[in-house]
Amino acid sequence: MNAHPRRFADAASHAGPVGSWELRFLMAAKAKQAATEPDDEPEEGAEQPAAKSKSKLPSKKVMMIAAAAGLLAIGGGGGGYYFLSHSGHEQPAKMEAKPATFVDLPDVLVNLASAGSDRTQYLKVKIVLELPDPTLVSQIQPLMPRVMDAFQTYLRELRPTDLDGSAGLYRLKEELTRRVNVAVAPNKVTAVLFKEIVVQ
Repeated sequence: MNAHPRRFADAASHAGPVGSWELRFLMAAKAKQAATEPDDEPEEGAEQPAAKSKSKLPSKKVMMIAAAAGLLAIGGGGGGYYFLSHSGHEQPAKMEAKPATFVDLPDVLVNLASAGSDRTQYLKVKIVLELPDPTLVSQIQPLMPRVMDAFQTYLRELRPTDLDGSAGLYRLKEELTRRVNVAVAPNKVTAVLFKEIVVQ
């Protein structure tokens, strides 16, 4: 396109007088050529537009890291929404806990093992069994003689020093719970509770 106006201008200079429409055409072609020439030939110090666009684009590694971060953010948000929405539905079920069932046992009175002293000491205990389910009461009641025998056998071996402090009572409770669960197996009690403990 740029060569044609020059040809017309050369032709017009050699051809002699031209018409007004030809003159207007030639002037328009020269103006168009003048407007396009600075864009076609950039200055020496100026950067090429293609080079500018290439320098502005991030590298492939940066783009991959950004994409991975975006996926992690989306996945984390979706996972958080899932767990929060489902945990809200499960809370009412957890709050509906069954009430515990308690079974009173007969009082236990045993003499403690003497540690070389002439004075005999006695232990009186009132025990309550905590059951996880009320239906277990009917299954445990027939086994009460076995439970009481396990208590009597173990408690007669205790010395007064075995009951010192809260640590001693905690060990006693754990041991009695273990022995009750052995006696009533396959059923299971939740805990052995003390209503009263007297050493005299």
